[in-house]
Amino acid sequence: MNVPLFAEPIFHIGSFAITNAYINATILTAALVIFAVLFNKKIREIPGRFQTMLEALFETLFGFFDQVTGSREKTKRFFPLIASLFFFILLSNWMGLLPGTGSIGQWQMHHGETTLVPLLRPANSDLNLTLAMALVSVISSHVFGVITIGFFAHWNRFFQFGTIWKAVRSFKPMDIVVSLVEFVVGLIEFVSEIAKVLSLSLRLFGNIFAGEVLITVIGSIMAFAMPLPFMLLEIIVGVVQATVFAMLSLVYVSILTDKPHGGDEHEPKALDADNLIGEEALYNESLT
Repeated sequence: MNVPLFAEPIFHIGSFAITNAYINATILTAALVIFAVLFNKKIREIPGRFQTMLEALFETLFGFFDQVTGSREKTKRFFPLIASLFFFILLSNWMGLLPGTGSIGQWQMHHGETTLVPLLRPANSDLNLTLAMALVSVISSHVFGVITIGFFAHWNRFFQFGTIWKAVRSFKPMDIVVSLVEFVVGLIEFVSEIAKVLSLSLRLFGNIFAGEVLITVIGSIMAFAMPLPFMLLEIIVGVVQATVFAMLSLVYVSILTDKPHGGDEHEPKALDADNLIGEEALYNESLT
């Protein structure tokens, strides 16, 4: 029994292929939406046990996020996005361990061999999904950056045309050289943004796909008892991968919403009339 690298299509809607990984992701998304709607209706000022447990979980997440952002205000802004990614990745990883996932399906002929095409497949074992989430993470960090520090200030991190223009206008050779170096560094930083997408998507996909292959191989050797330690390991891996993805996304958005260092160094500071009067009085007293 082998595990194909790509998610297998189960049926088609027109030209759109519905894969087994897509079915898993759709079931989880629908369950999360239904849970959120129902739980929102049952929120009480005096919480019950379940609400208390969720509030404690969210408060723990807030504490972790505060350590990255350094600000509760920032944490509140980014929490809906980052927490959604965290819970979706975590639960989709755990759904891959449910009975029937990867084992219930239909037998089909491929290249002269009869293979089982499972009806359900762990969602994060599909590179399309992990790539989509990585794009959401990185693009959202840029959107937050533009909203927070402004369009030109944000993109000047990567394309420092304004710095070059100021250096040319000042006509100082050293400033021109420095501005060109900073421009090249900015381009390298922009390339690193593409690397973030590849890093996030491939790390998550590789770990979950490797776990699925491991469980499949162990289960084909001995279906009872033997896979249990490896399934426990996969539960831990699911938590770790969800945490890593969420925390890296939080780091990206936190960095891009901070004002660039040195942005105000060359701006003239406003004169304080009261300070000038006080300094003048002290100077007159010293003369007398």
